[in-house]
Amino acid sequence: MAEAEVDMISFLPLDIKLSILSRLRIKHAVRTSALARSWRHLWTHLPCLRLNSEQDPLGDTYNTPNICNVHFVSSSWIQRVHRLVSSLQGPLSVFQLHFSGLCLFSSDESCVLVQSLLDLLLQKGGVKTLDLLFCNDPGKFHLPWFHSLRVLRLSKCYVALPNRFQGFHRLETLSMNNVQISNDDLNLLLRTSNNLTTLLIYDCGVLGNLLSVNLSLPLLRHLEFTINELVENLSVVSSPCLEHVEIKLIRKDYSSQNLARMVLRLVTSVAMVSSLKLDFDVLKCFSLVALPFNFTIPRLRFLMFYLDVDTMDRRVYDAFFWLLRSMPFLEELHVRLESNDEYDQADRAEILMRELLVQKHDGFACLKRTVTSVTINMLTLDAITSIAWIQFFLLNAKELKLLKIDYYFYCGHLMPSFIEELQKAEVTSSDAKVMFFNRRTHQITNVYE
Repeated sequence: MAEAEVDMISFLPLDIKLSILSRLRIKHAVRTSALARSWRHLWTHLPCLRLNSEQDPLGDTYNTPNICNVHFVSSSWIQRVHRLVSSLQGPLSVFQLHFSGLCLFSSDESCVLVQSLLDLLLQKGGVKTLDLLFCNDPGKFHLPWFHSLRVLRLSKCYVALPNRFQGFHRLETLSMNNVQISNDDLNLLLRTSNNLTTLLIYDCGVLGNLLSVNLSLPLLRHLEFTINELVENLSVVSSPCLEHVEIKLIRKDYSSQNLARMVLRLVTSVAMVSSLKLDFDVLKCFSLVALPFNFTIPRLRFLMFYLDVDTMDRRVYDAFFWLLRSMPFLEELHVRLESNDEYDQADRAEILMRELLVQKHDGFACLKRTVTSVTINMLTLDAITSIAWIQFFLLNAKELKLLKIDYYFYCGHLMPSFIEELQKAEVTSSDAKVMFFNRRTHQITNVYE
């Protein structure tokens, strides 16, 4: 009987107890003080704190204002968070604060409250992961110098670096989404973060303060960057470990030569990568400038790019052929096609495509030896934008194993005619398989079986 009354949980090592507490909601973690003497106030030594504005950090469900199904956050919620953090005894290695609603108080008041909370975290010490997500701008606040910081995620806020900032020397991951930050502060942050391996910057900058970013990060492996109206320049000066690059373009001056030259400089500066995603019509950009003759990306194995077939002309095709020639060991290619124009212009595009694409092409080392997988992604499957591209790869990719056509809609009863025409197409690779995948119905249709 005595053995049955032994509290085995109380004899667990401290790190295991804290691990158990870290998996509970904070209100449940606080209640564990009533379990036994050894658990009393143990929650105050929690190493991580993850908070969402829909939950009351010091009690049960938080009755936040809700108007027309829109969740709002009052200043009292942040004050509760402040009291909670003040109650913690040890260092806090992980702090996550997500505002899932709009603030009901002024940006000045919000800025003071957020700044006070960050300064309190600095006093606690030991912060390794800081994750702040806001639904609207809380006002400008200064980011304290967390000496141990390794992961920093910021979203929808206005940040500045403190005076005499010396850098997050242990920072490995930096993610900023819709963050207002000056050009000087962003470059200082990047310049003093030599241990960065992952850099994700989406739609950042300050109106009236253009960004010019030259990356020189010796350990950087993964880069994602959105080029918006506020980005004047982006280039990779020296990042020898870089493997994956993903670039998205959000600009009005899409056809400007200045933008085209910046995109070309960027692509030629990442010639060491193995994976490249260009979420915009990169061929249209390349068609506006002179392309280097002997440029290659020797390690590239995966490429994804977007293509608007309605704007295609001979220069765009030349850019496409140049891109293929620069990637001698490419294995997997994803092309996203779009067409929104009228039929008369589409007919002219079809004539041009068949003239330039549906024929044998020499000089593409990747098509001769290494390309085994091609995915053509489109919203609507139609003959004009699809058949010529499919036939090009069937005709020229000698080692092709799978050609996947990923679509959402198709025009009328087009599929039977598609299958019939493709079965007549000349196929160079004896192992080639063509598969149509409808994302809406999840239907799969195979052409060669």
